[in-house]
Amino acid sequence: MTELPRITRRGALLGAAAVLAAPAISHAQSDVVRIGHLTPRTGFLGPLGEFAVQAAQLAADEINAAGGINGRKLEMLFEDSVNPQTASAKAERYVQRDKVSCIVGEINSASALAIGQVVQRERALFINTGANSDALRGSDCRKTMFHVEGQNSMYVKAVGRALVEKGLIKGKKTYALTADYAFGHDLLKVARRFIDQNGGSITNEDLVPTDLTDFSPFLLKLRQARPDVVVVNLAGAQITNFLKQYTEYGLRFPLAGFGFDTALAWGAGKGNFLGTWPTMWHHLLDNPGAKKFTAEFRKHFGKPPENQAWGDYNAVKIIAQSMNDLKSVDPMQVVDHLEKGAKFDVLKGRESYFRARDHQLMTPMYAITALPPEKQTDPYDIFTSSGPIPGPDESLEAIASTPEEATCTFPS
Repeated sequence: MTELPRITRRGALLGAAAVLAAPAISHAQSDVVRIGHLTPRTGFLGPLGEFAVQAAQLAADEINAAGGINGRKLEMLFEDSVNPQTASAKAERYVQRDKVSCIVGEINSASALAIGQVVQRERALFINTGANSDALRGSDCRKTMFHVEGQNSMYVKAVGRALVEKGLIKGKKTYALTADYAFGHDLLKVARRFIDQNGGSITNEDLVPTDLTDFSPFLLKLRQARPDVVVVNLAGAQITNFLKQYTEYGLRFPLAGFGFDTALAWGAGKGNFLGTWPTMWHHLLDNPGAKKFTAEFRKHFGKPPENQAWGDYNAVKIIAQSMNDLKSVDPMQVVDHLEKGAKFDVLKGRESYFRARDHQLMTPMYAITALPPEKQTDPYDIFTSSGPIPGPDESLEAIASTPEEATCTFPS
């Protein structure tokens, strides 16, 4: 295939039909395969972005040590996505100037939406590793966007099972604290649906600005409201700051989170991690793939990987495996390959696949519960875990959104 000339912004405006009719960008003339990694490395999501970058580079190093992609070296490019506007501009530059074969990354749901719009227009491939919004798998789905990260429905239903078993939903009054941006709004919607369906109610709720560091006003409101359970729909450093201050205020209402990354609990300090939370993966899983990844990550970076690292590591591995299987880096061939149900080992002891109708990875999750503060002697091993959710005899789609909950119609 002949490589296309660079598509300029002016050229893109000549008409959507002309853009969609153009063949996908080819990389046949390059002696390397490039993947553009784009994720927040500053701001309230920055702590997670650092794990993502480290894991993506580790995956690339392992791929190159094994012969690369179709005999060509894999080159990773890294950028800080900052915000939706910057993410869109950098995604466009990755595709048009740097000729990447795929974009991997993101954590912010609004930025993932912006990247999705770019890859739809440019017919490029994007693997989302950290943005949870159900809307990205529903009303805002894109033909060339796939999701290694779990959707909000998966997070809520996974931890929801544990909360129902603990008696923390039915007949209980819930106080919800929610991050005031796209992810949080979507998560609150999904959480409310689950709580209502299971006989509980959200009696108090607050939207929390993403740049807030002092939770005192909200903690005082919690103390006065005296809920049966506090549901934390926060994100990034918000969770770390909340956990620290919740303990400092001496509050004892049961805590539960519907969105979570283990690094945020680690950052809260000894004895401050409380409650029950959902996670896509964790470093204590007992299977050969998980143990090997954890050992390699520790060796390189002096700490265990967490679930954001898991997502970016596996996304890069999935792309490399797919391109090697196809002997092609053509994005539309990869899309077709993934939609046909290709199976992948994602370090959980059970193969996973992308659901064709919305491109969500179908994979187990886990509900983790904080150890009592006096038993949190290791800075990282601070929780116990459920078994995989769904269980080994259940369909992997048991906790995913139904067509009624999130309907995807891929744009032309």
